Amino acid sequence: MNELTYSTYLKLNQLLDLQEPKSNPEEHDELLFIVVHQTYELWFKLMVHELERVRDELNAGELWQAVTGFKRLVAVMHTLIEQFNIVETLTPMSFNSFRERLDTASGFQSAQFREIEFFLGYKRGDMLKHQPDAIAVEGLKKRLNEPSINDALYVFLEKAGVTIPPEIKQRDVTLPAMSHPVVEDGLVRLYKSRPDMEVLFELMTDFDEGLQEWRYRHVKLVERTIGSKQGTGGSLGVEFLKKSLFLPMFPALWAIRHQL
Repeated sequence: MNELTYSTYLKLNQLLDLQEPKSNPEEHDELLFIVVHQTYELWFKLMVHELERVRDELNAGELWQAVTGFKRLVAVMHTLIEQFNIVETLTPMSFNSFRERLDTASGFQSAQFREIEFFLGYKRGDMLKHQPDAIAVEGLKKRLNEPSINDALYVFLEKAGVTIPPEIKQRDVTLPAMSHPVVEDGLVRLYKSRPDMEVLFELMTDFDEGLQEWRYRHVKLVERTIGSKQGTGGSLGVEFLKKSLFLPMFPALWAIRHQL
C-alpha cells in the first residue's frame, strides 16, 4: 500500500494539472484568471457544505451549532471578497488579450453560485435556462424545490416561541424568501429578551451584508474590465448584475433594524 503523503492526500498532481490556458501563445494573465475562478468554485463548494449543516441545525433548534456554522460562513465570505484584490490586478487590456478564447464560457454559468442563491432563498427558476450542464440543472431543480435557509429560520423561530403565520409556513418554496410583520415582531422580541439569539441573528446579518458586498465588488470588477459590453458566452452583463445589488437574503432581519 502506498504511503499517504501531503501530495497524494490533496491530489496535488491532478489539482495542479487542471489549469489549461486556451490562448496560444499563452497570455501571461490567463493563468491568474483560471486559478482565481477555480478557487472561487472550491470556496463555493465549502459554502454549500456548510449551508446544508446550518439548515439542519436551524431545523433542529440548535442555536450554538448554527452560530458556529455562520461564523465560518462569514469568514469564508470575507475571503471571497478579499480575492477581488487579486482579480483587480487584471487590467482590461490584459483580460481582452484572451477574452475571446473563453468562447461560450461565463461565470454566469456557475451552478454552485446559483445553488447558494437557491439555498439562501433567492429562488429564480428562470435562471435554469442559462445553465448548459444538464447534470447541474437537475441539482439546481432539487435545490429550487426544497426549503431554504429562510424556511429553516422560520422553523427555528417557531421552536423559540415566535408565531409563524400559515401563509409563511405553507408558501411555495420555489418562490423567493419573504418577510412578514408577525415574524418581524417575534424577531424584535427575541432580540430584546434573548442575547444568545441576538448573536445568531447578527452573524446571519453579517453574512448577508458580506454577500451584498461581494455582489458590489463583482459588479464593479465587471464594469471596470468590460464596461457596457455583453458578458462572455452571451451572459447578461453589468446591468443584469446590478439588479441583485443590495438584495437581502434574510429580509426579516433587515426589516426590523429601525425597531432595535
